[in-house]
Amino acid sequence: MATPRSGFHRRTGVLLRAPLAGAILVGAVLGGCQSRSPETTGSIGSPGPGFGRQRETVSRRDVESLGERYAASPSDVGLALRYAQGLRATDQKPQAAAVLQQTALRNPKNSAVLAAYGKALSDVGRFTEAADVLQNAHTPARPDWRVLSAQGAVADQLGDHARAQAFYEAALKIQPEEPSVMSNLGLSYALARQLDPAEAILRRAAALPQADSRVRQNLALVLGLRGNFAEAEELSRRDLPPDVAAANTVALRALVARTRAPKSAAAPRSTARAGEAANSASPRG
Repeated sequence: MATPRSGFHRRTGVLLRAPLAGAILVGAVLGGCQSRSPETTGSIGSPGPGFGRQRETVSRRDVESLGERYAASPSDVGLALRYAQGLRATDQKPQAAAVLQQTALRNPKNSAVLAAYGKALSDVGRFTEAADVLQNAHTPARPDWRVLSAQGAVADQLGDHARAQAFYEAALKIQPEEPSVMSNLGLSYALARQLDPAEAILRRAAALPQADSRVRQNLALVLGLRGNFAEAEELSRRDLPPDVAAANTVALRALVARTRAPKSAAAPRSTARAGEAANSASPRG
């Protein structure tokens, strides 16, 4: 699953977007993800190869150059997609959505454009619009697993976890054992307070050779939500500096304690701050 992107810690690169992960952590899953990404997991996924995966290689100067070329040739679909990709990679997501909106208006039947636009809408929290656009980004006769995963991520954002899981399962029928989709599926189970299948699918995803650090951090998130803090921190340390892994564990302990506390009890100030750290955005489908 596409996907999304953080929601665990600013430096984790977790696939699930912050609002969705916040729903896991603060919404009493025990009682809760995309990236990104975006790739959604969260992730909202990409409309094509490389979309949203160039955060470390695309500079603002590159994007400005693309913008100048786009201004001169706004009807060039490929250029518009590359410009939007650059905007997204440099955290200029509202601008990316605006560019893709104009491109979609000019190309209302272009599936690649609609896929990119739908995911860009999700990036900026316009989930209902994103769902409407993404349903037209492919056809039942020619389904696209990346778009299906993106639709799942949007459905999760809208709180329809059963529908989200159906999208992820459909994506996995086309692209079996795709770790990003499996990761999104696991986090969707967590949102539905089904932590047993959440852990099972995330363990499978993390064990795949092509799984990246974001999948492992999503597994660590669910392990922490289950109270398995030692294994969660050990897994986090594979990809994160020890201080960051330890900080994530502290935040998770506080959040789990908060979900288990009586509703009448006031949350300690330290717990509230931990929740803020857990919801900070990084990005993922």
